[in-house]
Amino acid sequence: MFELIIDTDFAAAHNLRGYKGQCENLHGHNWKVQVVLKSEKLDNLGMVIDFREAKKLIGDVTKKFDHTYLNDMEHFKAENPTTENISRMIYRELTSAMPSGIKVEKVTTWESDRCGATYFE
Repeated sequence: MFELIIDTDFAAAHNLRGYKGQCENLHGHNWKVQVVLKSEKLDNLGMVIDFREAKKLIGDVTKKFDHTYLNDMEHFKAENPTTENISRMIYRELTSAMPSGIKVEKVTTWESDRCGATYFE
């Protein structure tokens, strides 16, 4: 079994509706995202997937978050744009985008250097 680890980031603002505290107010983070991909097989070049291709697929998902107000995104009109929900959204969108034989093992999103959330199925 092979795992690839790819890190990326984006900057975005949000607020947590119904939260009693400072996070109810508009604020921003420099979010860091770590994606772990898994495969049992390598291609004919000896790779799970070319890192360049993996980064593009991940970037296609995460670029929609960059420099936005997350609460305005359609997905987050019904649920809060928490770190947990962001990780789940990225995980599910990446799962749909990955080539056959490559599994998104988990997505961890960090809202600060010390606080993050992981989603996996």
